[in-house]
Amino acid sequence: MTHEKQHPILLDYVRQYPLPHGVRFTYGTAGFRSEGSILASTVFRAGILAALRSLKTGSTVGLMLTASHNPISDNGVKIADPDGGMMIQQWEPFADALVNAPDPDHLLQLVVQFVKEENIPFGGGQSANILLGRDTRPSGDALLEAAKQGINSVVGAVAIDMGILTTPQLHWMVRNINKGTRSSESDYMEQLAKSFRCLVDLAPDNTMESKLVVDGANGVGGEKLQQLKKILSGLDICVRNTGKEGEGLLNEGCGADYVQKEKAIPSNFGLDDVGMKCASLDGDGDRLVYFIPSASSKNVDLIDGDKILTLFALFIKEQLDFLYNEQGLDNKEAVSLGVVQTAYANGASTAYLKQLGLEVVLAPTGVKYLHKEAATFDVGIYFEANGHGTILFSEKFLSHLQARSDELSSTASGSESHKSGLRLLEVSRLINQAVGDALSGLLLVEAVLQYKGWSIKAWNELYQDLPSRQLKAKVADRNAVVTANAETKVVKPPGLQELIDEETAKYPCGRCFVRPSGTEDVVRVYAEASTQEAADSLAQSAVQLVDRFLGFAGSHQKA
Repeated sequence: MTHEKQHPILLDYVRQYPLPHGVRFTYGTAGFRSEGSILASTVFRAGILAALRSLKTGSTVGLMLTASHNPISDNGVKIADPDGGMMIQQWEPFADALVNAPDPDHLLQLVVQFVKEENIPFGGGQSANILLGRDTRPSGDALLEAAKQGINSVVGAVAIDMGILTTPQLHWMVRNINKGTRSSESDYMEQLAKSFRCLVDLAPDNTMESKLVVDGANGVGGEKLQQLKKILSGLDICVRNTGKEGEGLLNEGCGADYVQKEKAIPSNFGLDDVGMKCASLDGDGDRLVYFIPSASSKNVDLIDGDKILTLFALFIKEQLDFLYNEQGLDNKEAVSLGVVQTAYANGASTAYLKQLGLEVVLAPTGVKYLHKEAATFDVGIYFEANGHGTILFSEKFLSHLQARSDELSSTASGSESHKSGLRLLEVSRLINQAVGDALSGLLLVEAVLQYKGWSIKAWNELYQDLPSRQLKAKVADRNAVVTANAETKVVKPPGLQELIDEETAKYPCGRCFVRPSGTEDVVRVYAEASTQEAADSLAQSAVQLVDRFLGFAGSHQKA
């Protein structure tokens, strides 16, 4: 029997979405991403992938159309697993093979083989449910139709269009629907507003800056924040770059990636905002950075993901100390609190966290690696410097925390230990434990600042970042560089790391690493030192060493 007779509907659908010529797609941390105009076949096949994932797990999965901080002409697609996190890495090679299959027959052979290997119930005996979301990109509507067609080509699969969403909203919905809890967009908004209000009510009566000016990147995050602010109390939010007519293009001269990389004021911000508490979201609402516009230039004092992580870690540690230490409990259970960073985290932040007595773990670049490490702790906090991160609470710890809070409500109601237990429970409800979420993260930042009674300036002065520089060197084959120790040490080519170490030793507070890019044939270089001049010099030296070992001498540029 031919494959076509086994699954005729699959082939009929596939023929409508031929591959673009001369392009190969790779499923990375961000899923598949490219020019929106050439993604239809990729998104169609990602619909098949999502349906198979749902059949395999017997749970609802998600499919999100977004290119995050990329220009408006780009788009992308990624799959959310039943726990709301990224699709498991073991399926990525199949994802790559599926979207690059040269013709319908090869594609169907791949599917049949994979279904057999994974023991997926395929053929209509089991249903599959896929939640679909998209951001505000013009290419989103056509690609949504391609995703639906891909899902519909699998017997028993159902596509459920959730409309325009931030990426974190879709992940939250998938996680909650599989837990059997409320999972609509209005439920999301109400949960954030309620938990924020509870945290503010549990804070001391501090005076703080209640006004916050937010750059919405002309994307979906700004649009959703406008909706959220209608049901918020205790916070005065002004949203700029909401995506309305005349405000500008998505991510162009605005957004968290622009502010973090350029350390520059986003569009539609000016002299009236100097010294103000400001924040910036990225195009799909999963990254968050804060900043203070400077009076002397168009630059900003940047408060990036490292400082957001530090603020959260300080707060969580303090609440745990209150919960267990206030009454001198002898039988307190050990709670593992861990902080996860990448090698790109500023060395000053890592040193500060360690001074607090916190366990700091390094993970390779990419949210999927940080999330996995954070999940090994009772409470795990992870952030990348770009502003993407969250806090994870283990189910075991949450169960214990609820029991402890219930006990304190009857024996020590109103005590600081009782309040700290309530605060931690509300943090677990406010923060998006599926994935980094700029909206929930923003509200938690504001709640913690209220609790501490800190201005944005006081927060920014917790520690002083070491000057740093990022460059990239063009190479013939980025895979010639192999790293270890969370990408901080070069294993191949032999001898390169030793020379980098020799250069680094010449600079006070020097730190330098190189790693292959995950998306282009370049090697990325990061350097830190006690002065900006020294960091620049160290980075240039590292680029020259990469050139010497891997060719294309002198081809370096800003990362």
